[in-house]
Amino acid sequence: MLKVGDTAPDFEAPSVGGKYLRLRDYRGRRHVVLYFFPRDFTPGCTKEACSFRDHRAEVARLDGEIIGVSLDPVERHEEFAKKYRLTFPLVSDADGHIAKKYGVARLGGWLPTKRVTFVIDKDGTIQEVIHSEFGIDVHIDRALETLRRLQGEQKS
Repeated sequence: MLKVGDTAPDFEAPSVGGKYLRLRDYRGRRHVVLYFFPRDFTPGCTKEACSFRDHRAEVARLDGEIIGVSLDPVERHEEFAKKYRLTFPLVSDADGHIAKKYGVARLGGWLPTKRVTFVIDKDGTIQEVIHSEFGIDVHIDRALETLRRLQGEQKS
């Protein structure tokens, strides 16, 4: 798994709304809260997505963007986003290449990726890695702490 200080690997993948999302498009513009989750519509993943949704305005205020990634197809992401009113990008990593780049792929099993959040600064450097399978709220809490710290660094 990637660690703090590593450069976040770039990727390009299909996203909701018929768009292709490229991580490099955020460089120099926004911090990124990139969260990997196992599957759409599972209880833990739904709670996590709704937690990110509920804090999106604060993330934006801190000059960040939330991006969710799972192996689900775009069509399933579209259904998930509609049902839970998710307004941030959900990326389909159908072949698992993004999860492999970030070191969060599992070897088989029903849950194909680990639940991990990376906070990436505007320069593309990983500033925080949050890995908790069951402590769902820790992901948004620590992501917000990191974004606040980054904003403080920029103001000094």
